[in-house]
Amino acid sequence: MSTALKILSNTVAQIIGKFAVAILGLVSVKIATSYLSVGGYGEYTAIYSFLAFFGIAADLGLFTIAVREMSENEDDIPKIIGNILSIRTILVVLIMGVAIVSAFLIPAYEGTKISLGVAVASITVILTIMNGTTTSVLQAKLKMHKASIATVTGKVITVAFMLYIVFWGFPDYKEMGFYMLLVAGNVGALIMELTTRYYVKKYTTLKYRFDFGFWKQILSRSIPYGLALILNTVYLNIGPIMLSIMGTKEQVGIYGVATKMLEQFSILPLYFMNSVLPVLTKAIKENSEKYKEIIKYAFDFLCAMAIPIVVGGVILAYPIVFAVSTPDFLSRVSEGYFGSDIAFQILVFALLFQFINVLFAFIMIAVNKQYRLLYINASCVLLNITGNIILIPQLGFRSCAIMSVISEFFILILNYTYAKKSLPFSLNFTNLFKIIFSALVMGVAVYFGQKLSYSFLQNWNLIALVPFGGAIYVAMLFATKVVDKNIIAMLRGKPHAQEIQEPNAL
Repeated sequence: MSTALKILSNTVAQIIGKFAVAILGLVSVKIATSYLSVGGYGEYTAIYSFLAFFGIAADLGLFTIAVREMSENEDDIPKIIGNILSIRTILVVLIMGVAIVSAFLIPAYEGTKISLGVAVASITVILTIMNGTTTSVLQAKLKMHKASIATVTGKVITVAFMLYIVFWGFPDYKEMGFYMLLVAGNVGALIMELTTRYYVKKYTTLKYRFDFGFWKQILSRSIPYGLALILNTVYLNIGPIMLSIMGTKEQVGIYGVATKMLEQFSILPLYFMNSVLPVLTKAIKENSEKYKEIIKYAFDFLCAMAIPIVVGGVILAYPIVFAVSTPDFLSRVSEGYFGSDIAFQILVFALLFQFINVLFAFIMIAVNKQYRLLYINASCVLLNITGNIILIPQLGFRSCAIMSVISEFFILILNYTYAKKSLPFSLNFTNLFKIIFSALVMGVAVYFGQKLSYSFLQNWNLIALVPFGGAIYVAMLFATKVVDKNIIAMLRGKPHAQEIQEPNAL
């Protein structure tokens, strides 16, 4: 199997798994928003946004660094994973303890379900982070289809438990039902971790190790990237936290529906780049010109995923929110009420910049220049917090969405600049224009298709419009030769594909 095909198959396996998880995630949003009030869902969102700050601190960038280390030194995988397990276990237990204490000390959370909810949901974070540790072995081995199976299994259990809570367990006792929804997440995360461990043990032993010399070495590499991830998480989640303090629970709930939906897509570039990283790192280490082609293809692929999401998201925001929530979350602009669909239309542009940002961030990681991400994300946090302090009183949740777009664009400029300084490469902007054109053609077709189908299907026309738009977009990629015989030959591992100097395809 060719290297390109290994990367693509590994990514496709994750995308298929993520698609299933995304559908289940949207079902869980529908269940929660239908069961809880707008304010109740706001508290539910605030809990996970709060824990995200602490959860990423426990991660400390160790997943990506572990993948890179295992890709470079396959014989040392048992040693690497054993020590990473020890480091992460200690970190996550200590940091979740700090998170729980902090939640009970925040005055704005008194009299709400948030503080106790943080204590309950912290178990989900612990299990998820430990699962990420064991999953790094599958990523290094390019066997992420097995990790996808584990993730989907855990999510199915979570959704099934949520349905039980809403319809049979606590249909009328929503005070307890709120906390039981959080417990459902714990149970699903436990099943996911146990399933992942079952697969990983086929490739290596999972034994805690305490090689403190190795700890020092790995932490010196991961801490700069980990701090950058913490800052990244701050600006991504500061909006809901600031809304919960400066605004209302209802504002947090409205914004939370949009962010929950886009979360399902934001992980895709990480899946792809984690598959690319082992190959990219090896090519750079061998001083091979092959890395330049890898970067070009990665840029094309990420743009080809993100741009149609933006176009389709702007056009279909209203029916999308309708499908995953209740009418209380939809805009009534004539009444001056802005709903989750408006937040979605704004945030989808932040998603576009986020997709491309991941490529340039991983280039810096591949050449061990991840410390530069720390400075970039620190400046972005200051920009985001300052903007939200000024704008939240006037714009509410729209301020958070707008500042997310500005922040991601700011990071895009800086990431690209520093990546170019770290490693010489070039991008094929001709393909970018073809991708944009293909997505716009799709958008026009979907726009008029929405108008024509609304009288028959109302907002449920989304079910027909998404595959319709997807088919048109894929056809346009072939028609514009973004995908051509060169990329097909490369995927098959044909010799002439490797000789292409200026690739025209994904």
